[in-house]
Amino acid sequence: MRAAAILALAALACLAGVSGARADAIGDPARGEAIFDKECARCHMVGPEARDRIGPALNGIFGRRAAAAEGFAYSKSITRMGNDGLTWTLETLEAYIENPKALVSGTRMNYRGLRDEAARGDVLAYLREWSDKPQNIPEAEPSALPSMPVLSAEVLALQGDLAWGEYLSAECLTCHKRDGSDEGIPSITQWPVEDFVIAMHAYKQSLRPHPVMQMMASRLSDEEIAALAAYFATID
Repeated sequence: MRAAAILALAALACLAGVSGARADAIGDPARGEAIFDKECARCHMVGPEARDRIGPALNGIFGRRAAAAEGFAYSKSITRMGNDGLTWTLETLEAYIENPKALVSGTRMNYRGLRDEAARGDVLAYLREWSDKPQNIPEAEPSALPSMPVLSAEVLALQGDLAWGEYLSAECLTCHKRDGSDEGIPSITQWPVEDFVIAMHAYKQSLRPHPVMQMMASRLSDEEIAALAAYFATID
């Protein structure tokens, strides 16, 4: 019995070591540090001396609820997303780094996004060095990381029908204000068309966590989303 237990513990240790090695496969932390210094360090800090700057310090980011760093004054947009359940995981961080507005419309983060998949993997590997190194990060090359929402060029190029968008907007306007006022529910008027389309598909693909919006978006076709985007972009 004792020998069997020792063998079992050894096997578990082996598996844990393999799991850790696989988790490291998301990217190269050394390259990620260089990319972080170039792309992110003007606003964010990470490491033993990290403190809040324009953006919050990023130590312990994996597994943290969005807008949860104590003492930092977040925007209303990302605070809402945190209240809706957005948590920083490999998938949500990767999507946010690629295109911040795909995940949080109205974010104050003035960054257009890091489009290179390998570079995003490297940055995530670097950030993971300053988190608890969660073992649930999947084994994957950076190019295999999910890029969400997944949209084809054809979907992004759809020209929405304004009249149809106005007709469909009635359901949206039961909650959102046509005049663009923000009283606990974010404004969706005057959004750039592409931002609107990306946000709705992020709900449709369950990247954004709000359950009601996920349900509403799941009912819409690509053409209907394009029509709504065209209509709300034109509201004065």
